Amino acid sequence: LGPMQADLDNFLGGGQQKKSFLPTLLPRLYKEGTNIIDAPRVNSLVLYVGMRAIKRLHNSQIAHSLAQTPEMEILQTLMELDDFGRYMTLNAIANQLRYPSSHTHYYSCVMLFLFSDAKDEGIKEQVTRVLLERLIVHRPHPWGLMITFIELIKNQRYQFWSHSFTRCSTEIEKVFESVAKSCVPQTATGSLTTGAQ
Repeated sequence: LGPMQADLDNFLGGGQQKKSFLPTLLPRLYKEGTNIIDAPRVNSLVLYVGMRAIKRLHNSQIAHSLAQTPEMEILQTLMELDDFGRYMTLNAIANQLRYPSSHTHYYSCVMLFLFSDAKDEGIKEQVTRVLLERLIVHRPHPWGLMITFIELIKNQRYQFWSHSFTRCSTEIEKVFESVAKSCVPQTATGSLTTGAQ
């Protein structure tokens, strides 16, 4: 994270105000003198912020108090990047969806929160794309990735099947239904695309 880490630690510790740190965050993620996002820096930031959040929050508190944390403010600020920067950020989050652990639980909650909190349909579509790209390849799939996608498609809070990108073409619809059927036991798949539970 380089020279940004001191300011980041100060912000996460409550010392630096939002007004002074968050507006300066995005420009610091570009390679020096260019308009190209520095992917390793974004990956490092996502991992570091998550580790700090997990250290501070207890596992039972993660889902309930996620929105009010400085870590989540940083991750929401990253959603203001352009499409490519957002895609890199979401991939950095998805990289952390692995085996059952507090680490995976935190990043799963983050991914679902970013989906539900997004006002822009494009962000919801990008979250879905990142998860789907990892699920359409051959198995085995990481446990955290599967759990996150199942929660997204089954929980009525997310209204997944009501979004237009799930029905934009018959081919896309078939891919979603195929992945949904492979993620969820056969007894529950009949009602997946209608959103019923």
